Amino acid sequence: MFFNRGQKVKGTVVLMTKNVLDINELTGAQSIGGIVSGGLNLAGGIFGDIVDAATSFLGQSIAFKLISATSADGTGKGKVGKLAYLEKHLPSLPNLGASQDAFNVHFEWDSDFGIPGAFYIENFTQSEFYLVSLTLEDVPNQGTIHFLCNSWVYNKKKYHTDRIFFANKTYLPGKTPAPLVYYREEELKTLRGDGKGERKEWERIYDYDVYNDLGEPDKNASLARPVLGGSSELPYPRRGRTGRKPSRKDPKSESRSDIVYLPRDESFGHLKSSDFLVYILKSASQNVIPKLQSAIRLQFNQPEFNSFEDVRGLYDGGIKLPTDILSELSPIPLFKEIFRTDGEQALKFPEPKVIQVEKSAWMTDEEFAREMIAGVNPHIITRLQEFPPKSKLDTQIYGDNTSTITKEHLEPNLDGLSVEQAIAENKLFILNHHDPIIPYLRKINATDTRKAYATRTILFLQNNGTLKPLAIELSKPHPQGDSYGPISNVYLPADQGIDGSLWLLAKAYVIVNDSCFHQLVSHWLNTHAVVEPFIIATNRHLSVVHPVHKLLLPHYRDTMNINALARNVLVNAEGIIETTFLWGKYSLENSAVIYKDWVFPEQALPADLIKRGVAVEDPSSPHGIRLLIEDYPYAADGLEIWAAIKSWVQEYVSFYYESDAAIAQDAELQAFWKELVEVGHGDKKNEPWWPKLQTREELIEIASTLIWTASALHAAVNFGQYPYGGYILNRPTLSRRFIPEKGSPEYDELAKSPQKVFLKTITPKNETLTDLTIIEVLSRHASDEVYLGQRDGGDIWTSDAQPIEAFKRFGKKLAEIEKKLIERNNDETLRNRYGPVQMPYTLLYPSSDEGLTFRGIPNSISI
Repeated sequence: MFFNRGQKVKGTVVLMTKNVLDINELTGAQSIGGIVSGGLNLAGGIFGDIVDAATSFLGQSIAFKLISATSADGTGKGKVGKLAYLEKHLPSLPNLGASQDAFNVHFEWDSDFGIPGAFYIENFTQSEFYLVSLTLEDVPNQGTIHFLCNSWVYNKKKYHTDRIFFANKTYLPGKTPAPLVYYREEELKTLRGDGKGERKEWERIYDYDVYNDLGEPDKNASLARPVLGGSSELPYPRRGRTGRKPSRKDPKSESRSDIVYLPRDESFGHLKSSDFLVYILKSASQNVIPKLQSAIRLQFNQPEFNSFEDVRGLYDGGIKLPTDILSELSPIPLFKEIFRTDGEQALKFPEPKVIQVEKSAWMTDEEFAREMIAGVNPHIITRLQEFPPKSKLDTQIYGDNTSTITKEHLEPNLDGLSVEQAIAENKLFILNHHDPIIPYLRKINATDTRKAYATRTILFLQNNGTLKPLAIELSKPHPQGDSYGPISNVYLPADQGIDGSLWLLAKAYVIVNDSCFHQLVSHWLNTHAVVEPFIIATNRHLSVVHPVHKLLLPHYRDTMNINALARNVLVNAEGIIETTFLWGKYSLENSAVIYKDWVFPEQALPADLIKRGVAVEDPSSPHGIRLLIEDYPYAADGLEIWAAIKSWVQEYVSFYYESDAAIAQDAELQAFWKELVEVGHGDKKNEPWWPKLQTREELIEIASTLIWTASALHAAVNFGQYPYGGYILNRPTLSRRFIPEKGSPEYDELAKSPQKVFLKTITPKNETLTDLTIIEVLSRHASDEVYLGQRDGGDIWTSDAQPIEAFKRFGKKLAEIEKKLIERNNDETLRNRYGPVQMPYTLLYPSSDEGLTFRGIPNSISI
């Protein structure tokens, strides 16, 4: 078709007007209550009362200029077309998303211009808007061209360079059409910024900084915290740079503020209900929890639960609350659901799954052990390969930390085997929470409110496939100094009398350590924190048209947003984690020490299982490895998901890279990897284990590991928090007293009132309420969650048909895996899949509905 001069090409623009209810301006429960009485599904038009914002964009308010991908100007850059403005408002366009507005735009055109590959946009209004997409129709010799934008656009004066968006074509740097090369490179320079000054709300700059914003030394010396990252003593992944001024009292620390800079498109600002959950989290920690605690203090003046029945009252009868507190909570739909307030003015938490069927099965040894392979922290247990277990701690500083557990402790319960035979037959396992806590234990125990032990738990794999705990070692620092080595005692299983009470307490100390390690290492460090540098490096060096950018982008959504919130209210000095978990003020500092042992290639599931000794390489087994605990729900289900991810990544990478040479020659990919290693994880840049990224196989493994970490691993350690930990007796987060010793008044008290002593030892009432409120929100799925095998924007994320077809196959494969996992849970011979608590392992089912579901693998770390 010949295209005459003077004709026009029609476009459709989809955008979302700025919500007047800016997320950072909402401070109180009441203000938010009136806004969202429609519930968490934001489709109901939060924007309805805004003064006809959509029509204000008509006229010459928003301008577009197309950029040619095929025709260059005299300098070699793609030709820039004439200005075009939004025209007709199209309120009833089919397939329009919630709160979206559509408009017509017409571009002047002639045949010399060629095919558009990008466009400039200028916003002359005072208000920002969220640009969803531009679609050009009937472009000569091309047909439809899609531009998927998903970006906030502010007033033109806010930007130093023009805002540009590219069509959904996908190009390696060397295959970029020549007229677009300049624009591709300039956009990346804009996103890198100059590393100077304090970042502003509207900016999109991605840069790195150390964790120097956790403390608040200007407020109080007790709120000072060490800088994490930038040293060999406390190495850490980098976070996004904000450029806030240094604090006055410690120039190495950054001053704090309520609003933390994020590159603008990392936060949707109430356009997504996932953001709404993040806001609720902030609101809960800053406003709701203090009010709940003061109300309960006034009403009961009882900081302790008196019995296990008392704890169950949180879900059964609830806690009576004063009317003024209820009036602030009740309008908020999420809290309405969490607390189920009713005419009785009682606050009730949802009953956690772990006690929904069997109220007391959490106390059994089988369930205690099962949760090490099917609970919320299922990837810490290792196979015991030497006896007695030894320590890697420096003996000069910490003395001899070899375990005091003996063969005599174990062999009566080894079904006739010796310890050597049990080790040789791969039947002994250990949950080892000894070395990470010993260096901090004396400091922790010096506080009035925390008394704890380092723990080692040895388990035996029985013929029925379940694990049986054999012994728990509790170790505390020697009174004369660390160099003397710890003082240790060993406790053996018992279910009756005082020995049964001591054993239940010993298990509680183990779980307190496991809860801390889970929250600070498995959850925060090994998913949230380690992924953030990948997000920064990707945006700084991989263009939006780069195939690897498009592959990884869904797995980054909302992560920098939730991490910024976490630094503000969760992992900060005297934040939620420090106040409710054992490690207290040493929480993040200890996670930095543990990061010393982080190895990126070992984050891949098969490598992790082999490293921990719970699997061996076996070419004849599915996925090439054989599990030594055959009925290991997390590992068995995880391997299915891992294989599906890797297969999808393999197809995708093979489509864009025809040879290993193409990897080495990809300048953007090499710059991304160099900076990720040398800056993003710069404290570990000299480690020999980093892949060199010179082959397709290396790229496939790197991308698969990253996607696994952000999706399935995070799901496995996150969405079971309330189902398992919402019952504080099952997963206490604090220990406040040492275990009673024979002959002491506490020992006599334990004999008379075992439940009271247990409750006085673990997390008290106030901290329990805090913990439950927060983990209930963290364990929820948003209404607009995007799950593994799905993408925002349908099939227009790339114009290449083969990757789209491969991605559809990936989605179908995940649906097949889900059916397979459901069948496994129906197999009664696999006892670890449901356990004494009758709670099937569903955390790695790929799909989920909204809410508290104990299943579903979102694409990214969004909560």
